[in-house]
Amino acid sequence: QVQLVESGGRLVQAGGPLRLSCAASGLTFSTYSMGWFRQSPGKEREFVAAISWSGSITFHADSVKGRFTISRDNAKNTVYLQMNSLKPEDTAVYYCAATKPFTRTILTKGPYDYWGQGTQVTVSS
Repeated sequence: QVQLVESGGRLVQAGGPLRLSCAASGLTFSTYSMGWFRQSPGKEREFVAAISWSGSITFHADSVKGRFTISRDNAKNTVYLQMNSLKPEDTAVYYCAATKPFTRTILTKGPYDYWGQGTQVTVSS
């Protein structure tokens, strides 16, 4: 019954901002670390960002560091990905995921316990 539902993905122009949301249900959200991953056609899913259950620890992929920021609101059972200075290379389906552990290895490489269905982000040049 665990559900992770991403939203906010759309077509945007390069350089623009966009905020993705992931609403969680069916789990004790505040006890899970959350991550954002993305997958482009022909590529494997790659790590984007992750945040510990308390929000005190975050990780961001080098490719998005300084442009994307992960955050969470445990009162709303929601994790966010604020994306700024978007590039065409950011075009992908973005997925959120939940995991109990919060080691760097697990948060950046997995495994994660639950995954959402993804939301499409398309950045036009």
